[in-house]
Amino acid sequence: MSKKNKSALEEKKRISVSEITNINSIKSIQNKRKAKLDTNTLITSILKRDISALSRAITLVESTNPKHLEQANTIIKGCLTFANKSIRIGITGVPGVGKSTFIETFGTYITSLGKRVAVLAIDPSSSITKGSILGDKTRMESLVKDENAFIRPSASGSSLGGVARKTRETIILCEAAGFDVIIIETVGVGQSETTVHSMVDFFLLLKLAGAGDELQGIKRGIMEMADIIAINKADGDNLKRAKLAQVEFKRALHLYPEKSSNWHPKVTLCSALNNEGIDTIWNLILDHFNLTSENNHFNKKRNEQNKYWLIQTIENQLKSDFFNSPKIKKELSKQLQLIEDNQTTPFAAADYLLSIN
Repeated sequence: MSKKNKSALEEKKRISVSEITNINSIKSIQNKRKAKLDTNTLITSILKRDISALSRAITLVESTNPKHLEQANTIIKGCLTFANKSIRIGITGVPGVGKSTFIETFGTYITSLGKRVAVLAIDPSSSITKGSILGDKTRMESLVKDENAFIRPSASGSSLGGVARKTRETIILCEAAGFDVIIIETVGVGQSETTVHSMVDFFLLLKLAGAGDELQGIKRGIMEMADIIAINKADGDNLKRAKLAQVEFKRALHLYPEKSSNWHPKVTLCSALNNEGIDTIWNLILDHFNLTSENNHFNKKRNEQNKYWLIQTIENQLKSDFFNSPKIKKELSKQLQLIEDNQTTPFAAADYLLSIN
């Protein structure tokens, strides 16, 4: 090998100074991420609207690791005084109704008014693999780049209604971080949507026209909860069908008793794709907020939510303590095998496990 070629080969084997610097920088960042941040530092940073700190705190809140529970509870307690200063909006609708497109358009409109919006998007978890796609950030490409918006996709897990187990605590953290509007997007429509209804001030039901959804949508539980029914994709050839659906839903709403808030649910049309009717929906939400604030229903509902959260938190903690007990884990395994061998029933096994706890 010539001297020239040998020199070139040695040059290729060398690592440049810039490469070493980059490697060290990456390692430094990784080490910082691994390091446990001081709880007080996290709280202070959240109150200063540090999105990175907010994300890390939410991760702690969502963690199933018992070691993170104490730190998460301390953070929530530290932020609680600065919470409860937003409008909480629940948005639901069947898959394909355009929830992600609507939320992106709606959220962009809100930020254009000088407000900050947080979107807590709940993705369904597989009952088989327990996995979740968490693709809302990719579906909301424009909103995710907005400096006044924060999107946090979370897996629904086994929570009722597809609501992430720690969504309530996440709301508190987002409010402490200075977000004016909190949007909770749910997986779909069902009787379990009451879980979402229990944590929001305003419930928006998105519907479709011309897809056989009109009659399917007239279900007592969901219709009673809705403060607005917005018929999305009311554009082009679908506009006529949307107007007919609007009439049908208005008729259906007359069958239900008046809300305790004295608010009369509205039915409106919108096209998230064409950015039409979005301002009308926001103005209706403000009308609802002003009305419920004047008659004190807003504060009353917030108090009811807190009581409901208390009961739910106790139930979740009891469930967690039960299944994390070493004794229960051992006996549960035995009982599952007995059930599989047809030597006991699920009810007898449950009674036994509860009696030894």
